[in-house]
Amino acid sequence: MAGYLSRSTSLSPLELSPSSLELPGSPPAAKTEMTSDVRLIPDIGGSPLKIFVLAKKKINDVFVGIQSYVEESNNFISELTVESSVVSQEMIRETFCFKERIAGIRDVLARDHMKVVFFGRTSNGKSSVINALLQDKILPSGLGHTTNCFLQVEGADTPEPYILTEEFSEPQNIQSVAQLAHALNSEKLGDSTLVRIFWPKDKYRLLRDDVVLLDSPGIDVSPNLDDWIDKHCLDADVFVLVANAESTLMLTEKNFFHKVSERLSKPNIFILNNRWDASASEPDFLEKVRKQHLDRTVSFLVEELNVCTRQQAEDRVFFVSAREMVQMRLKIQQGLPPHTGALAEGFQNRCFEFQDFERKFEECLSKSAVKTKFEQHTQQGKSITTALRQIMDTVFENSQVKKKEKLELRKEQKDRQEFTQQQLYLLTDEVKHQIGQLVDKVEQQVAKALNEEIHRLNVLVNEFGQPFHPDSLVLSIYKKELHTHVEEGLGSNLRARLSNTVAVNVESSQKKMIARMSSLLPQEHRQQMTNIMPRHNFEVLYRLNCDSLCSDFQEDLEFHFSLGLVSLMRRFLGPKQTKWSSEHIPHPVSSSPQTPSNEVKHFIQPSADYLAIIQSIALVSPTSQTAVGTLAIGGFLVRTVGWKVITLTVGIYGLLYLYERLTWTNKAKERSFKKQYVNHATRKLKLIVDLTSANCSHQVQQELSNTFARLCQLVDDVVSDMQGEIKQLDIEMGKLDECSATARLLRNKAGYLLSELETFSQQYLQYDQ
Repeated sequence: MAGYLSRSTSLSPLELSPSSLELPGSPPAAKTEMTSDVRLIPDIGGSPLKIFVLAKKKINDVFVGIQSYVEESNNFISELTVESSVVSQEMIRETFCFKERIAGIRDVLARDHMKVVFFGRTSNGKSSVINALLQDKILPSGLGHTTNCFLQVEGADTPEPYILTEEFSEPQNIQSVAQLAHALNSEKLGDSTLVRIFWPKDKYRLLRDDVVLLDSPGIDVSPNLDDWIDKHCLDADVFVLVANAESTLMLTEKNFFHKVSERLSKPNIFILNNRWDASASEPDFLEKVRKQHLDRTVSFLVEELNVCTRQQAEDRVFFVSAREMVQMRLKIQQGLPPHTGALAEGFQNRCFEFQDFERKFEECLSKSAVKTKFEQHTQQGKSITTALRQIMDTVFENSQVKKKEKLELRKEQKDRQEFTQQQLYLLTDEVKHQIGQLVDKVEQQVAKALNEEIHRLNVLVNEFGQPFHPDSLVLSIYKKELHTHVEEGLGSNLRARLSNTVAVNVESSQKKMIARMSSLLPQEHRQQMTNIMPRHNFEVLYRLNCDSLCSDFQEDLEFHFSLGLVSLMRRFLGPKQTKWSSEHIPHPVSSSPQTPSNEVKHFIQPSADYLAIIQSIALVSPTSQTAVGTLAIGGFLVRTVGWKVITLTVGIYGLLYLYERLTWTNKAKERSFKKQYVNHATRKLKLIVDLTSANCSHQVQQELSNTFARLCQLVDDVVSDMQGEIKQLDIEMGKLDECSATARLLRNKAGYLLSELETFSQQYLQYDQ
């Protein structure tokens, strides 16, 4: 009785009915008063185990929200790229780890029960303790090795009990428990095999409160302790070590719980010294033996396992007789007095101590188990949610910073685009003016140089040294070669005089264009300006085409006396007056009709000048009307000058004619031909001076315009790139706005979830403070 009364103080903040601790027939002095806490907690319906059920439901609901929040955050963070500078690779990796951690926590919280595992050596009474707790004999128990596998007792919503095994998923009759679990039966199962026994929840209070009781084989008959722990113990809330009070705590039992402690942080362990009814035979040594067992078990829990304090350990060690409790509760169910039959000395104290174990066992499940199981998950949930809120804060701040940078960059790009376009318009007008000036200058230079070359055309023609012959076929070839010689000579002379000057002017203008355009382009695009300059030097093409220009040239290679009447008329009157005379001198009219005998035969048509001279001579013909006047003038000259002077004059005139006629060779004909050609080509070339200079200036204009067009195209490409960058910046800013809004929303969700966790912590984890 002293051992029981020494620790009658309750660990529960709840007010329990004293009748729950009272044995039938026990004295009133054995009742213990309980104190209550007025802290607001959920209505648990009088059972402390309800706290775990409600806390379990609440924490699961909270973590459902946290899991949804983490998945939403993970999807949001995963869609953001590291290049956006809004998130880092560490954030993405950390968020994904949070997803895995929450999934693990959800798997642990998905259990809908508290799990209590009973361990001990063979025949220490583990099954009897479970039967006593359930107040019914549902597990096989007896002498020797009775349980050869793990038997898990849990509640079911069905009215009939059934079992499930690992080999058969179909429910089996509950009558087969003894056949499956009893070690003496021929159907033995493996020592790590699990048999799940489902009993109706409405028959047993513990099962109704979602408590699962797991019975195990003796830990001294199997070397597979590590497999047992990994398979059946990692999700246990409370461990109950059923020891034999007739012996001390064995090394096997200690080693097993050392292994448990290595895998689980500070497991909740209760130690039951069973078969304490054997101490009734030695009442003199009872207290000494009790103290010895208590010291050893407390030392094991505190010093070796370090799972609790000494005071807590003393409240977790009990001395009971499970067999007596089973018998007593079966008699109560049968309506018999509980104290009938052969009972050992001190039975009532052992009953009170077992009830004390039950009370503290339930309190541990309702308070310590809730705290140890859910406090860690609550802290992890707070840690994960807080970390995600910080990540969302960082994402929100980074999004705002990036948006501000994008806005500044967009403004800068927009200003640069508008400035570039404005400068391009101004530069276009300026370049057009410069090109116009250069084109006018080139046109004047070409016209001047071509006129000078035309004045020197005789020198170029005289340099032509091909053999000359008056034959028409040879002469035709000679003229073609002369056309080519003149055209090439004029082109060569013009290039020699103008090409360098024009090329330098063009290149200088192109460089000025590039220099001005370069100022409108960003630094990274200026290198492309080098590709704008032509790879070859600009050269003007002088298209004279003398062959077509002088195609109407008709040479006159007939002999013409220099003192002849036609030559003198041309010399004194000029070609125009000679032509006028030929037009106004009357032509003689034939007095006889034209017949085939006197028909005038037409040969090569003589020139107009020649016909005029012939007509003038015809005036002195006797048949002419002025013949008499001519003879009179001749007579007058003879009488005045004398016939000797006239004869001498005529002789000299004849000698001169003879000299000129004898010197009319091919060389003279060539000189006459070249002279005629120079005169004709000079007239023709002067007609195309303006056309040629305009053509050359057009080439310069075309070259400069092409260069400027390529520069403008490059600038337009840059402006187009700027517009594309502005559009891309608009898209990115839109995404940043969405990112900021989502991050702000998720940040607010994190605050809500943290408040939910804090409410759970205050309501279930701190209600005893």
